[in-house]
Amino acid sequence: MLTSLIGAISNDMTIDLGTANVVVSVKNRGIIINEPSVVAVQTSRNGRSKILAVGQEAKNMIGKTPGDIQAVRPMKDGVIADFDITEKMIRHFIQKAHGRKSLLRPRIIICVPYGLTQVERKAVRESALSAGAREVYLIEEPMAAGIGAGLPVQEPHGNLVVDIGGGTTEIGVISLGGLVVSKSIRVAGDKLDTAIIDYVKKKYNLLIGERTAEDIKIKAGSAVDTGEDLNMVIKGRDQISQLLVRVELAGDDVREAMKDPLKEMANALRSILEKTPPDLAGDIVENGVVLTGGGALIRGLDKYFSDIIKLPVYVSDEPLLAVAKGTAMALENIEIFKHLDNE
Repeated sequence: MLTSLIGAISNDMTIDLGTANVVVSVKNRGIIINEPSVVAVQTSRNGRSKILAVGQEAKNMIGKTPGDIQAVRPMKDGVIADFDITEKMIRHFIQKAHGRKSLLRPRIIICVPYGLTQVERKAVRESALSAGAREVYLIEEPMAAGIGAGLPVQEPHGNLVVDIGGGTTEIGVISLGGLVVSKSIRVAGDKLDTAIIDYVKKKYNLLIGERTAEDIKIKAGSAVDTGEDLNMVIKGRDQISQLLVRVELAGDDVREAMKDPLKEMANALRSILEKTPPDLAGDIVENGVVLTGGGALIRGLDKYFSDIIKLPVYVSDEPLLAVAKGTAMALENIEIFKHLDNE
């Protein structure tokens, strides 16, 4: 009874701690924060650092800061690359979401990539505890994505979900409330951006930044030929003349640039299918594969995967928010999903 009373008067919340974005939900209020996982840090001459901005404001500074200010992404490939900055970022978002509306510190469920080591899981947990959480539970991304996509994860049926985020692609076969077979590869949105940067540099001798590459991916990226006119004009610095120039980039160029990372994702998906128990494989043949995450929005990606694995592939509703929604639903049923946190 005491636990129920405490839960009722504290602002329990969930955090989808992604490489690209942090999405925070508060119990009974839904998603209240959805901002980039970026922190702007100013370093003084004596070596002391100060947080200037967090989230969208910090992302707007990427590539545009003076020497003493650095826009940092503390999450890399789905794991904490900078513990101190990540803790400050989590603290910022907890305080922004929690405010002063409750005297009690919140319980928090944090979504993390599948396959995180115990050391990495401990780092995430301690970051949240240090930032003001009362209790911290972890849920793995494929499970959260499956819940958020509306799959019947508690039933004895095989459901296959592919969540393509910023740092990792998470693939999982879910049945009876658990992950039967799962895999996490550090090939996702960021690797697609890097592939675009490298391709433009090699073919056009043009230097572009991360933000431009991401813009190209969103506006002109496709996994198959969709028949759309995806050409766009991009700006950057010519490697030879060092002058600022404009280049018209074709949609075919972007598809060619992203070819290798997409192939790695497809190979990972195929390897999961090969390891899936026969009875669950039969369910997947019937139900197909569900795509979530920002990467699911790449034009024609469902068809690209479907052509390779010879199964139906669908994009979930609101794929960008599937993991965050699933984590929030786990919070609403925390007693059921506590067992997912194998500390």
